[in-house]
Amino acid sequence: MKNNGAQAKIDVVCGMDLAPYADSVHIRYQEKVFYFCGEYCAARFTQSPEQFIGEPLIRLDTVWKVFRLGATAVEVLKGFSLNIWRGDFVAIIGASGSGKSTALNMIGLLDRPTSGTITFANNDISLLKDQERAQLRSQTFGFVFQQYNLIPWLSAHENVALPMMFAQKNINQERLNASFREIGLENRMAHRPLELSGGEQQRIAVLRALANDPDIILADEPTGNLDSTTGNKILEMLANLNKTHNKTLVVVTHDADIAAKADQVVAIKDGRLVRNHKTYKYVE
Repeated sequence: MKNNGAQAKIDVVCGMDLAPYADSVHIRYQEKVFYFCGEYCAARFTQSPEQFIGEPLIRLDTVWKVFRLGATAVEVLKGFSLNIWRGDFVAIIGASGSGKSTALNMIGLLDRPTSGTITFANNDISLLKDQERAQLRSQTFGFVFQQYNLIPWLSAHENVALPMMFAQKNINQERLNASFREIGLENRMAHRPLELSGGEQQRIAVLRALANDPDIILADEPTGNLDSTTGNKILEMLANLNKTHNKTLVVVTHDADIAAKADQVVAIKDGRLVRNHKTYKYVE
């Protein structure tokens, strides 16, 4: 069904503001009407409506991010809104410069919005003080980056243990050693990053992201520097954490294989969500 009114509506699944659009898909459920940016989000809702009733784990509401370069203002996010639901595997797609990584930085409290709000578990976290942001990051988020970002003078073991040291947690050596065995790198624990292959470094980066047992894993092009075989292994690791351990997983990617495995695909263009996420085609 289509709604032809101009009244502002919010897509309950992806969080997109539908106010600029004269038409939107809508579904009646339990005597309420829910609106969607397209058939893709509507189909997700129809499949599991109870998942999308209530508050999302993370909500970005009309977020703007403006970078100042001297007298020049560069608008990267332009009224960006997004819902992240607990336990979802979300792939964020779009061309280079579309705002994907900036959106991920907002979700993970690595940057502050110029305006707009960000809520986590229904609490506004947009204006947290630096120490509060750092504490929430260390307790809640695990980060996996394309460039690995391992400390070059530390061993693989020390790199993985680092988040626990920052969080002032006791290091369970038996559990830590077991995690290396699980990814087949128990014989590489004492090696420094430059002594490891790209795939080994990325597996270490994933272990580091999991060191504090975070509820949410954020990955920015995690397979971008890897060959297809190694990249698939990393993707399997991340997808397994999502499905087996119920970790909420958000991945910024250009990789169609990653997007195909995600529960939810959202597309960004020029700092805004675009409709019909999964069918959106972008050109690099």
